[in-house]
Amino acid sequence: MRIFETKKELQDYLETARINKQKIALIPTMGALHEGHISLLNYAKPLSDVTVCSIFVNPTQFNDPKDLEKYPRPIEHDIALLEAAHCDVLFLPTVEEMYPDPNEKWHIDLNGLDAIWEGKMRPGHFQGVTQVVYKLFALVQPDIACFGQKDFQQVMVIEHMIKVKQLPITIALCPIIRDENGLALSSRNMRLSSNGKIQALALSKTLLYIKNNFGKIPLLQLNKQATELLNSSEGITLEYLAICETTTLKEIKTIEQDKQYVALVTARVEDVRLIDNMILN
Repeated sequence: MRIFETKKELQDYLETARINKQKIALIPTMGALHEGHISLLNYAKPLSDVTVCSIFVNPTQFNDPKDLEKYPRPIEHDIALLEAAHCDVLFLPTVEEMYPDPNEKWHIDLNGLDAIWEGKMRPGHFQGVTQVVYKLFALVQPDIACFGQKDFQQVMVIEHMIKVKQLPITIALCPIIRDENGLALSSRNMRLSSNGKIQALALSKTLLYIKNNFGKIPLLQLNKQATELLNSSEGITLEYLAICETTTLKEIKTIEQDKQYVALVTARVEDVRLIDNMILN
């Protein structure tokens, strides 16, 4: 695996791949890698000739400086995982490399996607996400970019940015990887105790309850029952639970046959903020 820390080194290397008409896949990450990230890499391999994984803890998407400070950065562990999974290229830039101008301004109209759910709870978060992902897209110029379904709203935001900027990039939405008990794998899980991980299972159990009863129980009643399930679960502090249409992420009151729906949930366990979702149809 080749490791590059500067944009120039990476661009020079990828130039050869482009001349040879090789397909490039990008897997953007913030590190603290786990099987979920490796599943993105494995998804990308048969669809590309060169796999590029980036590890960059992007400061502009954190609205809480303490959260940025606490974000895990086990880089040696991450490199070992990527090497074992036969990643071709790791891009490992510094903040100064990605943001040479510390006062750089960025704004994109996200059609309201940055004002609901995660966007509402974390103001400015999706502007920061699109800012760094656009930089990575411009740098790598991938044919395909792989993202995990766990950050469902983020993927919808990036899909919207691709349309607005008219980028020739295919987005792959890769399934959530869960542990044997059903807990969605997340870098933040590292901060949970064994008991916290057991308590956090209430999220996936509630989502499964919604999926199993979607279309059978009236929506209002289903949402109420699911909310009660979470509120009565030990150690769970619920932030939001919603059943939404997938592209706009607007909460729904009726089900239409030709549309896709997703249940979104965010809660705190041991003061660790966890997100999860499940596609319902």
